[in-house]
Amino acid sequence: MNDFVYHIPTKMYFGRDCLGKLSNEMKGSGSRVLIVYGGGSVRRTGLLDRIKDYLKDDFTVFELAGIEPNPKIGSIRRGADLCKAENIDIVLAVGGGSVIDASKAIAAGACVDFDPWEFYGGPRRPIEKALPLYTVVTMASTGSEMTCGAVISNDETCEKLGRGGFPVFPRASFLDPQLTFSVPRFQTAAGAADILSHVMESYFKKDVDFFMLDRMMEAVMKTVVANAKIVLEEPENYEARGNLMWAASWAINGLFGGGSRQVWSCHPIEHELSARYDMTHGLGLAIITPRWMRYCMKTDPDTKQKFREFGAAVFGTSDEDEAVAALEKFLYEDLGLASTLKDAGIENTDAADMAASICKKGKINGYLPLDEKAVTEILEACV
Repeated sequence: MNDFVYHIPTKMYFGRDCLGKLSNEMKGSGSRVLIVYGGGSVRRTGLLDRIKDYLKDDFTVFELAGIEPNPKIGSIRRGADLCKAENIDIVLAVGGGSVIDASKAIAAGACVDFDPWEFYGGPRRPIEKALPLYTVVTMASTGSEMTCGAVISNDETCEKLGRGGFPVFPRASFLDPQLTFSVPRFQTAAGAADILSHVMESYFKKDVDFFMLDRMMEAVMKTVVANAKIVLEEPENYEARGNLMWAASWAINGLFGGGSRQVWSCHPIEHELSARYDMTHGLGLAIITPRWMRYCMKTDPDTKQKFREFGAAVFGTSDEDEAVAALEKFLYEDLGLASTLKDAGIENTDAADMAASICKKGKINGYLPLDEKAVTEILEACV
């Protein structure tokens, strides 16, 4: 085991009546609130009006709509400028991971006099201050409601980069599984793939031996596999939606890292796909992950044992090849996600050029080190 410090300052409200606590929880952080949301589903479902009704007696409310999937730096600039112009005290994210990530960048950007992209690209300035952030989660996927990280895209530079900072941890997050009932089938499936990938990125590691965390990760992965199948058939199954929602939060909040110094393997590759093709993140991970697994087993036979453990614990399989096949069945048959980039509508990809971009600062030091040649091979297998 490695030494580590674990500190999550976010208060989590979970359940059917949790939104009723929103106003009281936000009191003391200010009186001028910017509600950040995406493409309009929060309006259509009436959620935005409900939230504004909860806040009307204690807060002056402003709105920033139109946050994109794979949120763009242009939207962050717009939000940070609005916060400065209107003397915003609090940022309230209402949506999924893209909205929450954008809100983190806006909350930090509102407190500086430079371009918010400088947190992510270029000089990589530290995030030292941010407006108080609260979240209302409408989709089980990224787990951003319980982390200090955010991933932002820049169309001008064709980059998708992540950055974290303690000041952008949400003060409190509100998780009502009922708010995910209306999430479309594809987004539900892609979200499940994203949750599973978050756990797998921590599960497959060489630098830490932590029996307790491995067993916990296996339980979360089994939870995703079991409950994703249910919600695709029963979209309003509260128990299944709730299990997915809580799994999403815990999949990436740092607990499973357990002091690991190892970086993730599949996410850096997928971020390049998203940056170039605006691909849904969970779908990209679903296409990449089995190819990465096969690359690992072919390149280093010592990895097969861990893949056998994964398959046995999560799918009840007996060997490493069956483990990958079971994962593919879950992703492509049970969830119904595209199995190749071509099936996802992406053609004429230049795997070598993408690999060069991914590895421009050096190889990915993940479960196995991945250089340009390795990343090219994995991407070519995804076509």
